[in-house]
Amino acid sequence: MTDGQNPFEGLEQRLNHRKTEYDAIPVPDAAADQAVQTGIRQAAHRRKSRLRWYISSISAAAIILLFTGCIRVSPAFASFVEQLPGMEGIVSMIRQDKGLMMAIDQSLLQKVGVTDEHDGTSVTVDGIITDESRMVIFYTMKGIINSEKSDYDIDLLDEHGKQLPVAFGYSSPLPTSDEDLYESSIDVSFTESLPPQELTVIFKERGKETNHKWKVTFPVDHSLTKGMKKIIPVNQTMTVDGQRIQVNQATLFPTRLVLDIEYDRNNTKKIFGIRDLQLVDEQGRAWRTDSSSISGSGSSVFFESMYFSTPKKLTLQGSGLSAVNKDELVVNIDPSSGEIQGGPASLKLLKSTVQGKNLILEFSIADAQNATSGLSFTNIEDSKGNPFDINEVGWSPSVFEARVVIKNGAAAKGNLTMEIYSYPDQIRAPFSIEIPVTP
Repeated sequence: MTDGQNPFEGLEQRLNHRKTEYDAIPVPDAAADQAVQTGIRQAAHRRKSRLRWYISSISAAAIILLFTGCIRVSPAFASFVEQLPGMEGIVSMIRQDKGLMMAIDQSLLQKVGVTDEHDGTSVTVDGIITDESRMVIFYTMKGIINSEKSDYDIDLLDEHGKQLPVAFGYSSPLPTSDEDLYESSIDVSFTESLPPQELTVIFKERGKETNHKWKVTFPVDHSLTKGMKKIIPVNQTMTVDGQRIQVNQATLFPTRLVLDIEYDRNNTKKIFGIRDLQLVDEQGRAWRTDSSSISGSGSSVFFESMYFSTPKKLTLQGSGLSAVNKDELVVNIDPSSGEIQGGPASLKLLKSTVQGKNLILEFSIADAQNATSGLSFTNIEDSKGNPFDINEVGWSPSVFEARVVIKNGAAAKGNLTMEIYSYPDQIRAPFSIEIPVTP
């Protein structure tokens, strides 16, 4: 055995020891599977041009079982694990993304190791992996009591101190073997700009008297993935439930694949999303997607990257649409009487109540079982033309009920006119098309 192999052998022995410990924990198979598959919930809200989403933590035992079930690791990935304090949560998050795993195996991880510490607490950015389309930032928090339950905001600034026009999400911190140390990651999507030369990440406590702030600044190395972008023309049209959808091209990056889709302007329905979308290769492996950027005429759908494992064949599959007839998009509501006009026949207003300055509208939606999205509105105005924004939305799929909080809606005059922005009604219409893989 060479000296270069010793650290990885030692790591594997420690992981096997950890596996033995967790094998003794009584976690039923069904419970573990449910924790991994359905234990993740997502919530979203908009602020100016940035979209943030927050993901709750999942069962620690399920994380360990998922991790130790694949104990053999490559030298590059073992080196990545060695760089991070703890390991269970981060490793589990990475192992759910085949593309990131392969990118790390190709030594694309940048070690950062920059810490901001004060008042006995600290935040450390341990490392990043990035290309032109995406950046994943790995960080740890120390000395922050109950950090897995704490609320905090994150700001991302460029080298000029300006907010990055990006979408990004971050998880509730996961505990490590050190009871005072928690770890998580930030997933950044560059849809309007390129990654900066220097990045500042600011963590801000929310809703506390102290309002602590941690600020970490570090350079971003673009040379590791320079010139690695691949464009794959597709130019195919498919028809789903009578709606024409043009698949224009796929852009392949080391961290993800971006599929550009355009909806025909003559479609009779407004499409909010495509149901159960995935790419399947010739081996039957499914390259999943869990997010998309939707515009008025189409969307960019983000998949796991197969950059370092080029398939011979890819098939785009889906089970249907989330869509509403275009002539049913506008809804008129009288908050005082509870009357609703327009909208799909499945949409019913249950009640409207005033809470402080806000107006709360509660809806029911028939036949919305297995829906993957909730109800939301845009272009909200009262009878005087005064605009309003949504402060919060909630969706209870088990009872098919939605809750929409309109900021300062108590001051609305007369009826409210709103346009449906997303809708949980699902149209079942399976489809599949072949995607060329030779760029």
